[in-house]
This record gives sequence, C-alpha cells and structure tokens, in this order.
Amino acid sequence: MRTALGLRACKGGAVAVGVRVEQGEPRLLVSTFLKTHEDGDRLSLEPYRVAAEMAAAAQGMTPDVAAAVAEGRRRQDSFAANSLKRLLDELADPTGKRVVAALLVNRAGWITDLLAYSLAFEDHVPVAEGLAVRDALRAACRHCGIESTELDEKSLPDTAPARLGRSNAEIDGTLKALGAAAGKPWRKEQKLACLAAWTVAAGPI
Repeated sequence: MRTALGLRACKGGAVAVGVRVEQGEPRLLVSTFLKTHEDGDRLSLEPYRVAAEMAAAAQGMTPDVAAAVAEGRRRQDSFAANSLKRLLDELADPTGKRVVAALLVNRAGWITDLLAYSLAFEDHVPVAEGLAVRDALRAACRHCGIESTELDEKSLPDTAPARLGRSNAEIDGTLKALGAAAGKPWRKEQKLACLAAWTVAAGPI
C-alpha cells in the first residue's frame, strides 16, 4: 500500500489529487486545489504580473522590481509549505508510510531567469507564473520532507500503460470511475494529476 499526491501547477496553486494503491488498485483519497497564495495578496498570486506593471511604470528594470518578485516568491514558498503540510496531515497513511509526491512538469525547464523572461514579452508572464508555482511546490516538498518525482505531463499518458501494466482503455475507465467519486471539477488537469499520483503510488519509477 502506497499513497501519492499528484500535483499540477497553475496560477495561484496546484490541482492536487491524492491516491492510495491497495492490492494493485487505486483508491481516490482527495481531489482539491492546493493554494500557493494568500487571498487578496497580488504579490503572492502573480509576482511577475506585478513586476511587469512596475517595470512598465518605471520604464525599465529597477531594484524595486527584483525585490518585489523576491518577496512574492518567498510568500509563495511559505504558503505552499503550509498548504502542503495540512494536506499531508489529511492523507496520513495508516501504516505509517510517508506520502510521496508526483509533480507534473513540461518542457519549459530551460527557462532559468523567470524575471527576465517575463519582462521580455507580455505573453511570457503567465508561463513565468506557472513555473514559479512549480518551484514553490518543490520547495514545499523539501520543507515537508517528502520524496517527490517529476513526470512529464505530455508523455505521461503514453508511458503510464507500461508502468501500470494496463491498456489505455483500462486506464481511461479507471480515471472515469475515480472522477465520478471525486465529483466536479474533474477536467484534464485533475485526470493528469490523478494519473501521476497513481503511477508513482504503484511503485518506484
């Protein structure tokens, strides 16, 4: 029996789906949204949008812009850690085994300077916000002392059948049944987070 939490980052937090595999079958434990921001606090919600507005007003990059982003990212890390700790308490494994995390990633890992990237073009800002949330989730996992595995979200549907020993049709049927138990919302993001958790909970990758 192994419990995993699938996380799919987006603006303001992550879709989070908890799964426990018992005798080879996945059981849904939770489907929720893990917040990485404080309500009403734009700096923790969208630090790079705030930075872009500040840079536009100042007609260029200033120390205040960089400081604002740093503070926003710090708040994200802190809020993500607290949110994850609460969720892990809810998912506590009765056998005492630690919950593991499955973090969905994509091919944007080459972007290393999120501030410069976000200020280059306006349409880069949403990408930077999502990557910042992903970094906050990584920091939260470290803070909570849980193992995390990163899975490419685009290739996961193709690789999962071999890892789970099931056909695509069987996986789709199971995800549909788990979604019925979870209730709405159960969109692509929830299905991917669930599949990631199921894959990791089924055994080491």
